[in-house]
Amino acid sequence: MKVILTRDLPGKGVRDQVVTVADGYARNYLIPRGLAVEATPAALKRLAEERGRQRDSLERRARDSARMAAQLRGASVTIAGRAGADGRLFGSVTAMDVAAALREQAGLGVDRRRIELPEPIKRLGRYSVLVKLGHDQTAVVEVTVVPE
Repeated sequence: MKVILTRDLPGKGVRDQVVTVADGYARNYLIPRGLAVEATPAALKRLAEERGRQRDSLERRARDSARMAAQLRGASVTIAGRAGADGRLFGSVTAMDVAAALREQAGLGVDRRRIELPEPIKRLGRYSVLVKLGHDQTAVVEVTVVPE
């Protein structure tokens, strides 16, 4: 019997895969537990439509990421912070501060989790910060930290 798996099953297949299993295994175990549905023409059509929607959504997100990367490339922001005479900040500049500066100064809403800052910035100066947008799209933003 052909069934469409609704969950990943070790040794059988992954979610949304059409597999052939024994009739009794499908009727007595997989289908009652919600692990699979019978592969009827209507179910196969629904599966094809869902795959099409997922593909469209993935393409749309990839286009959005590419557009955001193009906007971010070459962007620069200035963040003011209290600093001592030796150029060390009282506190630090974090990914959240960079995201807020991008929103205010460049008008770009970037999630702070996408900003790759290996460690918080603790000194005045210019820094190149990597922003990972997904779908293999990255951009480098120039961050300048100046004294208040």
